[in-house]
Amino acid sequence: MTVNGERAVIGVRADPEADVILVDGHRLNPAQPLTYILLHKPAGVLCSARSQGGWPTVTELVEAPVRLYPVGRLDLDSEGLVLLTNDGELANRLTHPSWGHEKEYRVLLDQVPSEDQLRQWSEGLTLPGSRRTGPAKVWLEDKTIKGPWLRVVLTQGMKRQIRETAETLGLRVKRIVRIRIGTLLLGDLDPGTWRVVTDREMILLRSAIER
Repeated sequence: MTVNGERAVIGVRADPEADVILVDGHRLNPAQPLTYILLHKPAGVLCSARSQGGWPTVTELVEAPVRLYPVGRLDLDSEGLVLLTNDGELANRLTHPSWGHEKEYRVLLDQVPSEDQLRQWSEGLTLPGSRRTGPAKVWLEDKTIKGPWLRVVLTQGMKRQIRETAETLGLRVKRIVRIRIGTLLLGDLDPGTWRVVTDREMILLRSAIER
């Protein structure tokens, strides 16, 4: 290993941001700055850093000086808030079920659910494949011409959980919009647009995930 062309010896100090450090002839890249971006994912965009089947990806919608990855998943047909970051530790804390961080959704259905259907949804039920959903917060938010809107708050992240839960109860999902991840809010972001997470938002988020 060399530092600025000089052979490194025990005790030598080097700054990857300022010094040229070579290991076996290859430069050690400086640590990338931690970056946090909120995106309003439109329907038809993959929540992935890698393209599949020709679909556009969430990482193609943002401009960042570092490579970012989406935190968790959001179905191809679903819309709403996606956090993109290169902070692996924070991503793990937000997505691992043992931490129990909430994700909130607005869900448009084809019909008004009964009180019994809402109760079953909130208590948890068995989906195809013997997958068991955990407790959720579910309530009727509004009735519109297009159908009733529910609010659903989950701490799980099973694939297509909301859609399959509705189908198991005899309901059909017409639209899903994620509006919150932990303390982060979608707010007034338009579909396809993004912004950098503010310092205040990061303080609130870190306070929540470090409890």
